[in-house]
Amino acid sequence: MENLPWMLVNDSAKIAEARSHIEAATLIGVDTEYDSFRYFKEKLCLIQVATDSRVYLFDPLAEYDFSFLGCVFKNSGIIKVLHACDNDVRILNRDYGFVFSSLFDNHRAAELLGSTALSLPAVLEEYLGEVLPKNKMIQRSRWDRRPLTEDQLTYAASDAACLVPLYRAMVPLLRERGLDKEARRLFDEIAAGRWRDKKLTPGGYRKIEGYEDLDEAARRRLEALWRWRFEKARATNRARFLILSDQNLVNLARRGPRTLEELSSLGLFSDHRFGEYGPELLRVLGETGDES
Repeated sequence: MENLPWMLVNDSAKIAEARSHIEAATLIGVDTEYDSFRYFKEKLCLIQVATDSRVYLFDPLAEYDFSFLGCVFKNSGIIKVLHACDNDVRILNRDYGFVFSSLFDNHRAAELLGSTALSLPAVLEEYLGEVLPKNKMIQRSRWDRRPLTEDQLTYAASDAACLVPLYRAMVPLLRERGLDKEARRLFDEIAAGRWRDKKLTPGGYRKIEGYEDLDEAARRRLEALWRWRFEKARATNRARFLILSDQNLVNLARRGPRTLEELSSLGLFSDHRFGEYGPELLRVLGETGDES
């Protein structure tokens, strides 16, 4: 499998070129890069669309109009090939209202065919005998920062480039084994998926390490802090651990500070975060009605 050239679509001329080539295709690969680690609500950072001749990279964080992709994704005459795409479909619908028809998921197809290793590199090696190098540092890099590096863009393009060749290898196998109708049913279910807001797990605080060592008053404080952190993370779109780690929640619940001075002495925050969170935390702790 040859590496396809890629283009970062970052001006009107490139958008016109990408649109012309993508709309003329009958088979495309689609992938995304998003950050679900640092954000409460996953942040879409890149959309990759591969034709037989090139991979086009669209930046959701830039101010370019690529709304034409909505018509492409909805067009039943263009097959869209993705891999483990439940979240891709949900996020693209959440952010842009895009809906999919004629979707094909290589991950789900491999599962139907009996594969046990279902990552993209594993499926690629099993069905095409190709090795897709995966750089963990790039995979986990800051996709939300700009400009993206050449290595990041090349990495993103390489994932999208292998989707269509995989499709071509897997479709005959599904047909031979009489699995094509079941595959279509599963793909339609994926296409109908929609993003849902995260919900608080009410008793989740009981699973935090250290909970069993707390007295009843501290457990009530921990529950209140657990709920506060969830709402703060949702309001600021920051991952919960970036607000306060589980261990810091336990430490706060155990100590139960009643003044800003006591809270400051615990050393849990930078000066900026202390100013932002300090009064709120004291209010939350005070509302439990417990004396530390």
